[in-house]
Amino acid sequence: MKKNIVFFEAVGGSDKGADGHRKDTMPMVNALKAKGWNAEVVFFSDAILRDENERNAIYKRVRNNADGYVSRVNPGNLKEEKLYFDVLRKLCADGLVGMPHPDAMVGYGAKDALTKLADTPLVPDDTYAYYDIATFKNTFPKSLAKGERVLKQNRGSTGEGIWRVRLADGVYNTCESLPLDTKIICTEAKDNHSEERKLGEFMDFCEQYIIGDNGMLVDMTFLPRIKEGEIRILMLYKTPVYVVHKKPAEGGDAFSATLFSGAKYRYDEPKDWQALVDWFLGQLPSIKSKLGNYDLPLIWTADFILDTDEKGADRYILGEINCSCVGFTSPEEYMAKIAIMVGDNIIDIVSEKKA
Repeated sequence: MKKNIVFFEAVGGSDKGADGHRKDTMPMVNALKAKGWNAEVVFFSDAILRDENERNAIYKRVRNNADGYVSRVNPGNLKEEKLYFDVLRKLCADGLVGMPHPDAMVGYGAKDALTKLADTPLVPDDTYAYYDIATFKNTFPKSLAKGERVLKQNRGSTGEGIWRVRLADGVYNTCESLPLDTKIICTEAKDNHSEERKLGEFMDFCEQYIIGDNGMLVDMTFLPRIKEGEIRILMLYKTPVYVVHKKPAEGGDAFSATLFSGAKYRYDEPKDWQALVDWFLGQLPSIKSKLGNYDLPLIWTADFILDTDEKGADRYILGEINCSCVGFTSPEEYMAKIAIMVGDNIIDIVSEKKA
């Protein structure tokens, strides 16, 4: 074993500090070095990825000198993401430990992960994914006829392209499929602004989310208890680190749990949410098998919303998984401690895989 780990970063982007790195990258590098391992950062840019010679030179150097890689490239920072993923796949095929494997990033991070888990206790069974416009326009008027819905685009961040959709008159279950001139109210999670539209016109607007590479919409029931807050579990591989309680801004149609929209964040210990954490950890084997059977990501999050079951008891619904490049820079006092834990996890994972 070489005891060398490469951290991949993208050149530029709003997630970088003055030194050009993400704020959480060098603490992880230093944590590994403190344990007697070597760690280095390798930068990709779109220009490098498009240049076959440069791309292959990085691939060969990492293949020959490292035991594994940690991807710290934020989605959207590389337009040539496909070429980047191609490099990662080749490294994994050569026996390097991918943290995570690129197909795990796609499988866990894509919104349709929810539909793949719809036959588990994590997700309601009336959760749909639309990969083509015809299916969307045929099915969505039927799902909305039964109650408020949330539409989530596959791309985007900070609530962009996530819409709460409800009938303007608030009357449901009057027909099997709504007519196109039905008046609806749409609220976007990005900033909680609401618009009144007609159903047909809004579905035309949503076509932009379905077309193009990885285009897709997920349609799931709206959970009104989002007002009580979204609960995010930060995971390091198989271990919960902390729980973030994200409470949407007060008043109006606000339902977004993003900081940008005015949500308030509170950071708790996993023991403060013991029942949820224990239940979620029990679901990990099912999550892993249904999302491609790849190894769990190194740093990832699972977001939950409170719901009520048929007996009136609390239950938690999975709203999203993030794993492409989850940061842990906030709260700042946690960062050094988490970086050390990440380093320990990397050593354990690689040592086990390379044994």
